[in-house]
Amino acid sequence: QVQVVESGGGLVQAGGSLRLSCAASGSIVSIGAMGWYRQAPGKQRELVAIFTSGGSSNYADSVKGRFTISRDNAKNTVYLQMNSLKPEDTAVYYCNVGVIVAGPYRHLEVWGQGTLVTVSS
Repeated sequence: QVQVVESGGGLVQAGGSLRLSCAASGSIVSIGAMGWYRQAPGKQRELVAIFTSGGSSNYADSVKGRFTISRDNAKNTVYLQMNSLKPEDTAVYYCNVGVIVAGPYRHLEVWGQGTLVTVSS
């Protein structure tokens, strides 16, 4: 019913940039918060950045000043602009989208499949 598809991952040198995209589609009445998480090998999944339903953004301390989250409501898409990348940013990045669907009215949180970001030293 609702799908979340991510793109934009890849291999980049330290100091470089990447932009991740996450598009939600399906029978969506409205979209609330949209966030990015990441999971490095041997570590727990952690919050990277979130664009809240109130229109504000929050970031993990480790990425503040380097990453920027934004969204295009017309396209049901959220982006993560990643600048000044470091090797420790290497991880699988996941998109999480809060959606409202009908029949009956209910809230769902939908995860993307993940996209791999590798930062070489």
